[in-house]
Parts: sequence; C-alpha cells; structure tokens
Amino acid sequence: MGMTLMILQTMMASTFMMLKWIKIMMIIMLMMTMPMMMAMMLTKIMIMMMMMMMMMMMMMMMMMMMMMMMMMMVVVVMVMMMMMITMMMMMMMMVIMMMIVVMLMMMTVGW
Repeated sequence: MGMTLMILQTMMASTFMMLKWIKIMMIIMLMMTMPMMMAMMLTKIMIMMMMMMMMMMMMMMMMMMMMMMMMMMVVVVMVMMMMMITMMMMMMMMVIMMMIVVMLMMMTVGW
C-alpha cells in the first residue's frame, strides 16, 4: 500500500513539474515569436500552428508518460503477486518437507 502511495505522489509531482515546464516553454516561445508577429500575419498563423502542434505533442508525451506509469504500476503489482505466490510455494514446500520428515520419523519409530 505504502509503495503505491509513494508512486502516486511521485507521479503527481512529475505532472506538476511538467506543467510548470510547459508554461516556461510557452513564455519563451512567445518571447521568441514576438518580433515575427510584429513582422507579418502569415508567420503569426504559422507560429500559432506550430504552438498547436507543440501542445499536441506535449499532450501526447504526457499521455505516453501516464501510460508508462500505469504500466510500471501494473508491473509492480505483478511482481508483488509473483513474490506472494513464490512465498506461498515456499511455505507449501516447507510444509511438505516437514510432512516428509514426520513420515520418516514415524517410519523410524515404527521400525
């Protein structure tokens, strides 16, 4: 449970950071594009298109990141499950071993 919470927290933090970075990038882009905007309309339109594309790309990246995170979570869960199963198997093995030992003891005692 703690593990999942930690992962979630980290995810939230990363998303926030990404948003901040996007804002900074946008500001920088605007600063860069200001003179061009002054220059002519066509470039402005082009820049707008570029911005849209950038945003789309960013969104796609975010989605990918989220998907990756989700996959990671699933993997972690799977690993945990595997661990549990292995533990159970170990326990079963131990029990079987104990049973065998007991059986042997009984045999010896019987003898």
